[in-house]
Amino acid sequence: MKLSEEGLRDREAWERIGVSLPSYDISSVRRKSIAAPRWVHFGIGNIFRIFIGGIADTLLNEGELDRGISCAESFDFDVVDRIYRPHDNLLLSVTLNPDGSLEKRVIASLAEAVKAEGGGWERLREIFRSRELQIASLTITEKGYALRGADGSFLPFVREDLERGPEKPLSVMAILTALLYERFRSAAGPIALVSMDNCSKNGEKLRSSVLTVAEEWRQRGFLPEDFLHYLEEESEVSFPWTMIDKITPRPAEAVAEKLSELGIEDMEILVTGKGTYIAPFVNAEGPQYLVIEDRFPNGRPPLEKAGVYMTDRDTVNRVERMKVTTCLNPLHTALAVYGCLLGYRRISDEMKDRELRALVERIGETEGLPVVTDPGILSPRAFLSELLSVRIPNPYMPDTPQRIATDSSQKVGIRYGETIKAYVERFGSAERLLGIPLAIAGWLRYLLAVDDEGRSFERSPDPMLKSLTEALSGIRLGEPDSVADRLRPILSNENIFGIDLYRAGIGEKIEGYFREELRGRGAVRETLKKYLSGEEDKKS
Repeated sequence: MKLSEEGLRDREAWERIGVSLPSYDISSVRRKSIAAPRWVHFGIGNIFRIFIGGIADTLLNEGELDRGISCAESFDFDVVDRIYRPHDNLLLSVTLNPDGSLEKRVIASLAEAVKAEGGGWERLREIFRSRELQIASLTITEKGYALRGADGSFLPFVREDLERGPEKPLSVMAILTALLYERFRSAAGPIALVSMDNCSKNGEKLRSSVLTVAEEWRQRGFLPEDFLHYLEEESEVSFPWTMIDKITPRPAEAVAEKLSELGIEDMEILVTGKGTYIAPFVNAEGPQYLVIEDRFPNGRPPLEKAGVYMTDRDTVNRVERMKVTTCLNPLHTALAVYGCLLGYRRISDEMKDRELRALVERIGETEGLPVVTDPGILSPRAFLSELLSVRIPNPYMPDTPQRIATDSSQKVGIRYGETIKAYVERFGSAERLLGIPLAIAGWLRYLLAVDDEGRSFERSPDPMLKSLTEALSGIRLGEPDSVADRLRPILSNENIFGIDLYRAGIGEKIEGYFREELRGRGAVRETLKKYLSGEEDKKS
C-alpha cells in the first residue's frame, strides 16, 4: 500500500490494518482550497502536520469545514520536495498510547505545499490576495521571530532582506510582511496572523517583528506609511496569542518498522540537508492542548469543535504561564540536563529513576503549585497529574533528553525564573526552594560536557553555548575548588534568569549543589540522593 491519493482507493486494505481514512472527498476539498484559500500556514514540520493538520482534518470529517490548509515552507524546501509531494500531501498520523497500541489515521487536510521561492512565491502572493483568507498561522520555532543578534544589531540575513525590500524576501518575517503588503495593496480585507509556537506572548513577538520589518522598509522608501497604519489596526490585522502543547518527538525507527510490517510502503525516515528529521508519518502523544485568543477579524473555522480552547488574551497568557513556568517545561528541562549527565536516551525511562522522579515532583507539585498561575479553563493540578502519571512516563514516546536540552540557555529564565520571582515576592526570598536550585545546578554541570562517569558527551545546540563554555572554562571534574567565582556572572545575569539569583537567596545554594556534583565520578547521583532520597517517603 502506498500513501497517495491513488493508494487510498483501496479503503478496505487500509481499514483492515487499523488505519482510519478521511470521510470527505479529498479531491473536491483540495480544489476548493486552492481556488479560494482560507487558511495558510508557515512552518510545515511535524507538530503542524499532526496537530494543526489534525484539527482541520477533524473539522472536515465532521462537515464543519469545506477546505483545507495551504502549507508554506520558507526554510527547509526538502520537506516539500521529499515528503509532501511524493505522498500527495497526505500524512499518516500515529498516536503512541501508553499501552503500546498505535492509533493510525490518514490526514488529508494539507491541501497544497508551496515553497516560498520561484513559482511558489507568486502562488503565495495569490493566496494573500484572496478575500476569503482568514488565517495565516505559524509554527517556525521561537528563533524564527528573531531579527537581532545579542549585540542588538540586525542579523546578517535580516539586514539583507531589509536592504532588498519586499519583492524577493528570504527570511520568514520579511516574507510574511511582504505578503501582508500584497494583501494591503489588493484591498483583500482583514486577516489574523496566528503564532502557534511554544513561546511566551507569541502573538506579541510576531506583531513586533512584522512591524519592525515594515518600519525599516518604510524608512527605505519601499512601502508607504499607510501600510503601517493597516498593520497596527487590529480590525484589519490581528495577532492572537496562543498556547500550544503536544509532545511530538522525531519520527521513530520502531514506528517506521511497524508500519512497513503492516504493508505500508516508503515509510523511511529522512534527514534533510538542513537537519530536519521527517517522514511520511508523524508520531506523537495523544494529549494535546491549543488555547487561542478569539480575535479573528475576517472570521474563522469553528475550532472549538475540534477541541481548541477559544478565549481572551489574559486567559491565554495564564495558561501559557501555567505550562511554561510550572506544570511542564520546568520538569522537562530538569529531566533533559540530568538525563544527559546520567546516560539516559529516553525521557520516559527517567521517570523510573527514583531521584529524577522525586526531583520533578518536587519542582512541579511542592514548589510550583503553591505559586502557579491558575488560568481557570484548565486545572493546574490535573494538568500536572496527567503529565507526571501519563505523558512523561509513556514508554512508547521516543523523546530524548538530548532533544529537549536544545537551546536551554533561552529557556531556564522563564522556566525557573518566574517561580523564583514569585517566591521572592511572597516570602521575601526563594531560599526555601530545593528542586529548582538543583535543576539549575544540573544545567551548569551539563554545560561542562562531561557526564557522571567522567565521559565526554556532545551538548545540544544552544546560541549561548560558546559564551557559557568560556565562562566555565577552568572548572574540572574532581576539583570543586576550581569553580572559584566563575558561576557568579551567570547566576547574577538577569538577562538569563530575569532576576539576580544571589539577591533571590539561592545563588550560593546553587553554587553549593554544583560543587558537590563536581566532586568526582558518581557525584551527580550522590548529590541527588542526598537531597531527594526522602521526597518519596514524604509523599507516602
